[in-house]
Amino acid sequence: MKTPIAASVSANVASENVIKYINENLVQAGETATLVSVEDTGAFYKIITDYQGSKIPVYATKDGNMVFLSSPTLLNETQAAPVVTPTVIPKNTTSTAELFVMAFCPYGVQAEQTMKSVVDVIGSKADIKVRFIASVEGTTVDSVQSLHGATEAQEDLRQLCIMKYYPDKYWSYLMDVDQNCYPNARDATALDACWKAAAQNQSIDVSKIDTCSKGQEGLDMMKLEEAAANKYGVSGSPTLIINGAQYNGARTSAGFQNGICSGFVTPPTECGQVINATDVAAPQGGCGP
Repeated sequence: MKTPIAASVSANVASENVIKYINENLVQAGETATLVSVEDTGAFYKIITDYQGSKIPVYATKDGNMVFLSSPTLLNETQAAPVVTPTVIPKNTTSTAELFVMAFCPYGVQAEQTMKSVVDVIGSKADIKVRFIASVEGTTVDSVQSLHGATEAQEDLRQLCIMKYYPDKYWSYLMDVDQNCYPNARDATALDACWKAAAQNQSIDVSKIDTCSKGQEGLDMMKLEEAAANKYGVSGSPTLIINGAQYNGARTSAGFQNGICSGFVTPPTECGQVINATDVAAPQGGCGP
């Protein structure tokens, strides 16, 4: 006997529920997504949303129980499931993980928080670093362009300087910023006070970071970030590159840990430690084109 198909909800009800879910779970604090249009594609509702001036399609099952951030594919009983070939992570003596993000991309923030659990376990056995997706359009730091505006570009630059001068304090600073400053991402005044408080909490010299991030030093480091993103073809936040290959697995601490550990010729003992076994995969969406 076939399982009964759940009753459909109307396109209007589905779109209202999707917008409500997005605004409660996915967007930056103080921001909202709005409905542009909804289309019945036959198997799904295609819901066009407007967020920060971008038209973003979201798909919902017709019973209203599942939401997809990319176009889903349904298989009928006579079709075989598509074969997905996972990316092969090259093996090195030391596994290098580069998490490309935009400082105030909600998906990037989630990925950073997930990666922190891996950093806490693997530590210096792997080379795990955060990198930034931005472009340098001129010869001053004011020419650095990031998707979520000038405040994001400035935070990208600050974090590069903190990584350089306070590498042992970077992740603690980052978690403070993600928790306390990210909600103020669009408020330049509140953000300025917040990042300085986060830096002071970690005994980071605010003046030193301010000078670095607003001068040639910060600009030169951002040029290297842009070059690295271009090298790997990275444009969406978050993107995880392990030993030069893009990771396509689950965005869980266990998934990140397994991906990074697969990059070792001889994995360290820390790779056998179970971390956050019950955490839930972050949404597979991203910020960018």
